[in-house]
Amino acid sequence: MNSSIRRVLVVGAGTMGLGVAKSFAESGFEVQLWSRRAGSLKNLPAGVTAVAAPPMPPPDLVIENVAEDMAIKGEVYRSLEAAYGPEVIIATNTSGLPLDDLAAGLAHPERFLGAHYFQPADVFPMVEVIAGSATRPEIVARVADAMRRTGKEPIQVRKPVQGYLINRLQHAILHEAYHLIETGVATAFEIDQVAKRMLGPRMCITGLIEQKDMGGLAIHAAAQRAIVPTLAHTNEPVRFLQDMVARGETGIQAGKGFYDWSGCDRPAASRQAAERLRRLLAALEDELARPAPGTVPAERDRRS
Repeated sequence: MNSSIRRVLVVGAGTMGLGVAKSFAESGFEVQLWSRRAGSLKNLPAGVTAVAAPPMPPPDLVIENVAEDMAIKGEVYRSLEAAYGPEVIIATNTSGLPLDDLAAGLAHPERFLGAHYFQPADVFPMVEVIAGSATRPEIVARVADAMRRTGKEPIQVRKPVQGYLINRLQHAILHEAYHLIETGVATAFEIDQVAKRMLGPRMCITGLIEQKDMGGLAIHAAAQRAIVPTLAHTNEPVRFLQDMVARGETGIQAGKGFYDWSGCDRPAASRQAAERLRRLLAALEDELARPAPGTVPAERDRRS
C-alpha cells in the first residue's frame, strides 16, 4: 500500500489555514478546507474545495488551524476521530498550547503531532514537524515527506517542548528586547533596525551557532560569562506588553502598537511585506545554493 500522503484536509479558513491549503494545492495534493463558513468563502486558492463537514473519502492528513483554545481544538479532534476512526493523521498548527495536553483526549495519540507553520504559511520555506510523546516515528516521517513535497524544509522537533524550536528562540530574544524598551535602553525602532540590518543578514549567512564557531568560542564563552548574568531572567511575561494589549493597543489591526498605524492601508501593508519577503527569500536561496568549495562545515553531533 502506498503510504504517501495525497489527500489533505485543512481545518480553519483564517489567514493561516488558507495559506496552508494553498501550499498543498499548488504542489498537486487533493485539498479540502473545512470551515463553518464554507458556503460564504470567496477567493479560495486554486485547487481548494471548501466543505462544511468532515468529507469523504477520508483524508490522509488533517492540519488543524482553529482558535488557540484547548476546548475548541478538542471538539475538532473528537469530530475527526468520530468521522475517520484510527487511520487519519491529525496535525495541529498551534504555536503555544502544549502538544501532549492536546493529545490527551485523543483515542489515538500515536497519530497526532504538530505541524507549525509561520505567517505567511505559503511563503516561508520551513515548517516545524513536532513529535508528541506518543507519536509514532513513521507518522512524523510521513508528514515530513509531505512537507518536502510542498517545497518546504521540515524542521523535525524531537520532543514536545513548549513553543517548539523557532518560537522559543524568538521569544528569548523578544523578552530581552522588551526589557530594553521598558527600561529605556533603546526604542522599538532602534531594536528593529539592529534586527533588520545586523542580526538578520549575519544569521542569513552563518546562522546562530555556526557564526560563533567562526568568531571563536573562547571569545564567545567569555562574553557569555559577562553578559548572561545581566539579562532579564524574570520567568514572567513583560508587564508593559501585557498592559498594551489590555488597553487595546494590539498592533496594526487596532491602529496602534509599538508603532502608530493610524491611517495605514493594512491589507496593502501586509501584501507589501509578503512580497518583500518572497524577494528576500528567493535571493537568499540563490546565495546559499552557491557556497564556495570547502566552506560548508559538517555537523558535529555533540550528543555523542
